[in-house]
Amino acid sequence: MAQVITLGEILLRLSPKGYQRFVQADAFLAIYGGGEANVALALSGFSVDAAFVSKVPAHEIGQSAVNALRRYGVDTSKILRGGDRLGIYFLEPGASQRPSKVIYDRAGSAFALASPDEFDWETIFSGGKWFHFSGITPALGENARQICLDACQKAKEMGLTVSCDLNYRKNLWTEAEAGKVLKGYLPYVDVLIANQEQIKGLFSMDAVSAEIKEETVDYSGCESLLHQLRARWPHLQKIALSLRGSVSGDDNYFGAMFDDGAQTAVSPNYRIHMVDRVGSGDAFAAGIIYGSLLGLSAKETVDFAVASGTLKHTIEGDSALMTVDEVKALAGGDGSGKVQR
Repeated sequence: MAQVITLGEILLRLSPKGYQRFVQADAFLAIYGGGEANVALALSGFSVDAAFVSKVPAHEIGQSAVNALRRYGVDTSKILRGGDRLGIYFLEPGASQRPSKVIYDRAGSAFALASPDEFDWETIFSGGKWFHFSGITPALGENARQICLDACQKAKEMGLTVSCDLNYRKNLWTEAEAGKVLKGYLPYVDVLIANQEQIKGLFSMDAVSAEIKEETVDYSGCESLLHQLRARWPHLQKIALSLRGSVSGDDNYFGAMFDDGAQTAVSPNYRIHMVDRVGSGDAFAAGIIYGSLLGLSAKETVDFAVASGTLKHTIEGDSALMTVDEVKALAGGDGSGKVQR
């Protein structure tokens, strides 16, 4: 029985070889992933029973997407079959001063056209403890918005903890539209995961910048946003705000602040030479969920979550393929990268 249930769309990711640009590519590497699927997979790696809810076509490409989750222990029994196509996104990896680039091709996908009536949430949530979704899902259209709202309402009715990673994507919808829609879900959310820029842009909140500059971090902006969020939505139990400092397309700083209602804690700040940035925020969200399920302190939770997100940067593809012991080793200070013999 799954402890954590996530909802979203799994996509086929197509990337040029190495650091080629789209216009150079004569072949693409196929990988399957998507925000909420990535969270479920990371949690499965942490030995948390996790299920992913979606809809994929009943053909071989849809099955390949399911297999990509099943092979790592994610419960795929709640994935519906039907529709004509799996959503696609193209990723051009960035390097040095050139940023990564994403092009979506997901209109008319099986999940985007799924009907809210197809999802029996009472059965899906039976025995579950936690429901997770992101702001990507309601960006996919009216059907997806209703599916997400139905899930939130039933999860609260059945006593599940609900978490939301805002995950704003400007290529899917405008900031104004996203803010208006996402505010409608906040009354059902217990644990909010975001970054400072998303909070400021989507909810029109004011705060000075919080940036990671080498070893120093100005957290005043995050502290201000925490107060504003709790004033507007006092029912929020926990708030996680990740911080990123961009040195180049290859190197970033990464850290976070986490407030669990009793304590506020900040993580170490890591300088990362990236292999693949995609999915790092999902690995961070999985770390927040993991720490919360285990009842870890605010400090233990944010340290684990940031270490989880940091390690994901070193793994090619969308998926955070790592163990609790590996994450704990980094959180405990072992970031040497020495060969383990």
